[in-house]
Parts: sequence; C-alpha cells; structure tokens
Amino acid sequence: MLRFWSLLSGLAPSIHVWDAITKQTLSILRCSHAKGVGYVNFSATGKLLLSVGVEPEHTITVWRWQEGTKVTSKGGHAERIFVVEFRPDSDTQFVSVGIKHIKFWTLVGCSLMYKKGVIGSVEDGRMQTMLSVAFGANNLTFTGAINGDVYVWREHFLVRVVAKAHCGPVFAMYTTLRDGLIVTGGKERPTKEGGAVKLWDQEMKRCRAFQLETGQPVENVRSVCRGKGKILVGTKDGEIIEVGEKNAASNTMINGHTRGGIWGLATHPFKDVFISASDDGTIRIWDLADKKLLNKVSLGHPAKCTSYSPNGEMVSIGMENGEFIVLLVNSLTVWGKKRDRSIAIQDIRFSPDNQFLAVGSVESAVDFYDLSLGPSLNRIGYCKDIPGFVIQIDFSADSKHIQVSTSTYTRQVHDVPSGKLVTEQPIAERITWATWTSILGDEVLGVWPRNAEKADVNCACVSHAGFNLVTGDDFGLIKLFDFPCSEKFAKHKRYFGHSAHVTNIRFSCDDKYVISAGGSDCSLFVWKCQ
Repeated sequence: MLRFWSLLSGLAPSIHVWDAITKQTLSILRCSHAKGVGYVNFSATGKLLLSVGVEPEHTITVWRWQEGTKVTSKGGHAERIFVVEFRPDSDTQFVSVGIKHIKFWTLVGCSLMYKKGVIGSVEDGRMQTMLSVAFGANNLTFTGAINGDVYVWREHFLVRVVAKAHCGPVFAMYTTLRDGLIVTGGKERPTKEGGAVKLWDQEMKRCRAFQLETGQPVENVRSVCRGKGKILVGTKDGEIIEVGEKNAASNTMINGHTRGGIWGLATHPFKDVFISASDDGTIRIWDLADKKLLNKVSLGHPAKCTSYSPNGEMVSIGMENGEFIVLLVNSLTVWGKKRDRSIAIQDIRFSPDNQFLAVGSVESAVDFYDLSLGPSLNRIGYCKDIPGFVIQIDFSADSKHIQVSTSTYTRQVHDVPSGKLVTEQPIAERITWATWTSILGDEVLGVWPRNAEKADVNCACVSHAGFNLVTGDDFGLIKLFDFPCSEKFAKHKRYFGHSAHVTNIRFSCDDKYVISAGGSDCSLFVWKCQ
C-alpha cells in the first residue's frame, strides 16, 4: 500500500495520511506541534511515523499513525532541523540533521535517546549545516552539507569527507539497501564532468553525473528518488524530471511556477488553453486537455496580471515594475511594451472590439492605449478619481465603458477612452458587461460570508454563459454560486484544495473547467464543471 501525507500549519496543525492509490484518508493526527509541522518520515515497516515541529524546540514526535496515537516526543534541537530519516532497515533508529548539527537517535520503548555526531580528527572535517541524509550498509550514514561536501559516518563517528561532491549545497540524497547506490542532488552548473544529479557507488568514491535535458540548464535540484532503473528529480523551478539510468534520457513529467505567488490568469477565447503569470518572472501557457505546459516566457521581472485579446492573437502582461508587455501568441515575440507607471500593474484587459488596452495600476489609475495606432502604445486617455489602487477591470460588451474595483472596496464605471466617471446610476445599470471579474456590486453581494472582512474574498469570475459565478478567498476555498448572486449570504458549494490565499480564478472558454491560482502554494488547480 502506498501512503503519503500532508503537513498543515496554523491554529491546529495536523498530519493527514492518505492511500496514494485510492486517495482515501487513512489517518488524521492532531499534533502537539503548536506552530506547524516541518517534516515527516515513515519507518522501515511503515508502522511508525516521525514528525518535526517548527516551534523553537523543534520537537520530534514518533507516532503509531494507524492507531492515531503518539509513542513519544522529545526536543530535537535549538536550531532548525531540515531532515529526519529512519534507517531503511529499522523502526527504531533514525538520524536528524539541520543547522550546524547531526544527531543519531534510537527509540527505546517509549523513550528517545540520541548521540551527537563526533567529528574527531578527520581531515577537512568541521561541523557544517547539513541538508540531507542517506544510508549505507555496515551502519554507514551519509549527510549532504551546505558547502557541497558529503560527510560519511559509521555509527555516530565521522570517518571521511567527500569533498565537493557538488559545487553548491547538497539538498537531497537517496539510497536503497537493494544495491546500495546513492543518488545526490544539489546546486551545480552542468558541465561535461558534473551536473546537479549524480549516482554514486556504495562508498561514494565514484560517481556518474547526469545532464538534465529540459530545454534550459538545470542547476538546482531539491529532491531525488530512485527505482526500477529511473531517477526522479525535483527541481527548484518546480519541475519533476524522470531520468533513465542507462541512457540518461530526460523526461519532464511536471512543470510549475517557482517561488512567489501566481497572480495573473487568463483563458484563451476559443481554445482549451490558459496562461498564468507569476512573481517568478515568467508567464506559462498550459494545455487544459493534455494537462501539460506548452510554452514559457521569462520576463525578467515579477508578473502580476495577464489577458488574451478577443481574437486570441495577442497576450498582454502587467509587471510589478509598472511596465506592460504585449506578445504575439504564435511567436511569443514582443509586439510592444510601455512603462507609464512606476509601480505594479494590477489588471490588464483588451476591449471586446480589440481596439483598446486598459491597464490598471497601484497608482490609482487606469490607462487606455489604442492598439490600432501600432506598437508604439501611446496613451490616449486615463481614468482619474479612483480611490485606492485598482483590483479588477471589466469592459462592457460594446467597448465603451469599464468597471473598476478598487482597494477601498468601491466599484466605479468610466467611459472609454476618455476615462470620465459615469455618475448617473441608471446609465451604469443599463450596461451589459463582456466579462465580470469584480468582487463588488449588487450582482455579487451574496458572495460575502457572514462576519467577513473586506479582504476575505479575493477574486471572482462569471461563466461565459452567465449562469454561474466562482470565487476564491483568503481561506483557500473555491466557491460556486448561481449568477446573479444578489441575496446576502447566498447558497453555494465549497471546494477545498488550495492553502491560504487564492489569488485568481477563471472559467475556460467553454465553461467546462475552472482554473484557480494560489498565492502561498504557488499552484494552479483545474476543476471540472459537471
């Protein structure tokens, strides 16, 4: 049976154990870790589970997870613990490593005992910050250090240092007792002799380096695993790559954004394709049907918003530095770019007639550009009198108006391209909107829960058919409403998956899917509408 777990932090940290095949929850462990769980690991037989808290004592707890009971716990170390691993042939012995320490632990009955690693007089040996652990036969332990060395221990004594196993930190190690070979992953620029993934013999005296072929050099590996002639590699850039041991062929299985929130999200007007924009400085184009990455563009600055043109031929991106860029979809080359603002662009939209581009910023303004005048992108008008920074923009169906939602939680309607504020309520009420992504207005009043703070609901989107509304909130929830949603505390369905702070949400072109973007979890979720 395959098992995997989730780590939850917050008011009531817990550990959830699932069956990886059936996806059924097998156990929920209510933790004594007050501030969260930093690491977990199963014992050799799978009967015991280790957990490490992120509180100052970094408490190590041993669980009989199937029974939901705690065996014992003990303070792990005053400094941060990065990894705790059971020996692959034991339910009683494990090793913890972290900032400037290594400890060798034994579970004796219901008590935990440990011995500190002893450096002794080994050449080049000094206590390093250790990031990873692997095990060998004859009670050998291997630990990967932050400076690129690997330390070899017998029992709790250092016996040898493998100097510069990697050029940078050794973030990951993996071994099986079946053949004793050791895989390491670290930070290293690919060369003919070296790479970020290496396969070593049982004593770490000889190795083979692998070049990971993904279209771009892979210099930073954070996780490795090995089995059935394959090595699985997890990278800093959110990729999972499968590498053949014999032919060294690379197959990228999973792509994703790297560190930083995902803010921008847009779906193609008539294809099962969507685009995401992130603080990692990239936009990524995804295929909904095949669930794969189609292309990636590195922009050099964090990207905050994006949109497709109505004909699907252009895509626009708003940047954190106040710049915006228009790309041609077929070639992903720059058609035009401009920087009329000095701080972040919050939302960007093409008009339905494909003539105007509206660019909303933190500078409490929406600028208009006439695309028919060419790639010079000269500003032809802008909205004034916007209280607070811009959150969302929507065009009217006739391209003559926009609605603007602001950080002061006011919704305003302006003429396009003059930017004049529409003050006559009857005129505003007669406007038909091409899209609706605003979290404000009578039409979406019911999305706000009881006792909600104004910042709780972050994003919304009405389906193209106009019958449904989805929202994302600060609690990681996706909610589905009928539209319009004008009654307070409207009935809805809730869907879980994201961690805190859903940043954006969109329906696909045919309303068969909903795509949501996460801030803290750096993830994109695709939901099927039934």
